[in-house]
Amino acid sequence: MCLGIPGQIVAITDPARQMAMADVSGVRREVSLAPVSDRPLEALVGEWVLIHVGFAMAVIDAQEAADTLEALRGLGEAQETLDAMAEGAKALEEQ
Repeated sequence: MCLGIPGQIVAITDPARQMAMADVSGVRREVSLAPVSDRPLEALVGEWVLIHVGFAMAVIDAQEAADTLEALRGLGEAQETLDAMAEGAKALEEQ
């Protein structure tokens, strides 16, 4: 099963590589915008996307993002993924 987690694009970090910072329930993670770069990258700031293995796979609306996060929290899968992301971010900060 593939798990896409909703995240909101908060900044473009490397336009040449089509990379951006996404906020996923308070955890920030760099993601590739290549799969959704059908518009200027700056136009994606503030948009919600489904993120899978570091790639923004689809642009979604805010309601769909909220509904998906709620459903995933109910299943417990999102919390496990968010915990793993937080641990990964913490490990990177400690380097």
